[in-house]
Amino acid sequence: MSARPLIGVSTYLEAATRWGVWELEAALLPAGYPRLVQRAGGLAAMLPPDDPAHAAATVARLDGVVIAGGPDVDPSRYGAERSPRTGPPAPERDAWELALIEAALASGTPLLGICRGMQLLNVALGGTLVQHIDGHAEVVGVFGRHPVKPVPGTRYAGAVPEETSVPTYHHQTVDRLGEGLVPSAYAADGTVEAIELPSADWVLGVQWHPEMGEDVRVMRALVRAATTG
Repeated sequence: MSARPLIGVSTYLEAATRWGVWELEAALLPAGYPRLVQRAGGLAAMLPPDDPAHAAATVARLDGVVIAGGPDVDPSRYGAERSPRTGPPAPERDAWELALIEAALASGTPLLGICRGMQLLNVALGGTLVQHIDGHAEVVGVFGRHPVKPVPGTRYAGAVPEETSVPTYHHQTVDRLGEGLVPSAYAADGTVEAIELPSADWVLGVQWHPEMGEDVRVMRALVRAATTG
């Protein structure tokens, strides 16, 4: 049996809710992410924030990289003034995940950005973000669902060729696309829901949260690329 590819998933550091007798800072990652990697046939490894100088060496030991969802990207990263509706900055995470993205792009390592991860991929390639949209996070702390439609001929459409209902929770989205990126799925309201880099071996970002659903096809496509890459 061939070895399962090692897929690194970015995490974040937070003051965690107390467990047992402990109340300590923790490297957090919602369990849906490693479970989705495992269901898709990969081995999951957590990548907590580190010195960005170590990103290339980290990626070199992985078969694929996932940039997970999380807080808003600091608008200074794409040259914008902070909107009152943009969340507090996470500079350590921004720096680490941008370095992971740059290392994956430089090395040709398959890369999947999820929600914030898609937005950060766009920013890494010189794109900008809309700092607030309505209709994609209706209830605080509750994932909604809406349909997304693939763009024919794209990598995403190759994995998921039909319109599907996806779990969603975001209030920002891509505005100007980064260099070389193309849209590969849209919501009914015209929001870009997936982007990809045709010039790369396998680089995809999705605005929704596949780890909160049952459809493993996007992650399976990453795992397959990580296996054959």
